[in-house]
This record gives sequence, C-alpha cells and structure tokens, in this order.
Amino acid sequence: MKPERDHIIHLVSEAQNAGVRQEKACEVFDISVKTLQRWSHLEAKEDGLLEPEHKPKITLTKLERQRILAVCNKPEYADLPPNKIVPKLADTGVYMASESTMYRILRPEKQLAHRLNSKPAKKVSKPKALIATGPNQVYSWDITYLPTAVKGYFITCI
Repeated sequence: MKPERDHIIHLVSEAQNAGVRQEKACEVFDISVKTLQRWSHLEAKEDGLLEPEHKPKITLTKLERQRILAVCNKPEYADLPPNKIVPKLADTGVYMASESTMYRILRPEKQLAHRLNSKPAKKVSKPKALIATGPNQVYSWDITYLPTAVKGYFITCI
C-alpha cells in the first residue's frame, strides 16, 4: 500500500505544479484532501496514524516525579492512598500534585495495588444455598427467626 500512496502523492503534486487545485486532483483518485495530507506527513506511522504534534506545557519533570514518589513512600504516607496523602500534605501547607496526578505516577510503579501494612482484605463469598424440594431433605444448625404474618410469633428453622 505504501508504494501506491507514494505514487498518488507524486501524481497529485505534479498536477498541482501544472496548475490543478489539490481538491480536484484528489477527486480523481477518490481520496479526500485530508487523507492526502495525512499520507504526506513525514511523521506518519506505518499504520497511517499521526503522532501528536505538541507536548503539554505542564508535564512533570523526572525530578518532580521522583520527589512525589519519595514523599508517597515516606513511612508516614507509605500505607496511604493518594486521596489521603494529598489532604495530609495540604494540612502541612505542602502541595506537590493533585490526587489524579499521584495516581498516574504511582500506577506505572505498581504502588497502587495495596498500600497498607496489613494484608489485603479477602473476598468472602456466601455459602452455597441448599434447596429442599420435599420434607427431611435439608438440615441446618442455623436457628434463624423467620418473619410471619402473625405479630409476636416466630417460626424457627430447625
């Protein structure tokens, strides 16, 4: 596909040099002007997508990232998530980054999974429910009071 694209770009540029408008030359090849511009772009990837042409102006430097990681790993903050670290730092008058930025910095470092000193909570599932389709099929030691239509009278499950 790449040689075909290069050939079309060459033919369109020749037509433009001869005085034909770019839009009309693209119509002949049944492509849009935007497609031609994308193909002509020097930084186009193999899949035809372009890289962003600008970087955000307020990106954190490596030093700032390291400082945030160092603060998050201090003993007093090591077992806290960012939504608890940021307010504690704010109470001391320090602002390093927002909660979302701290999450974004801790995620690639694999420090978000479980930051507490204790073991992570285990998920406890309910026991499998037993179903009785007739008398004397299910026995239980559970003595739970079941609600009834009669006030003050409970039926026990035996």
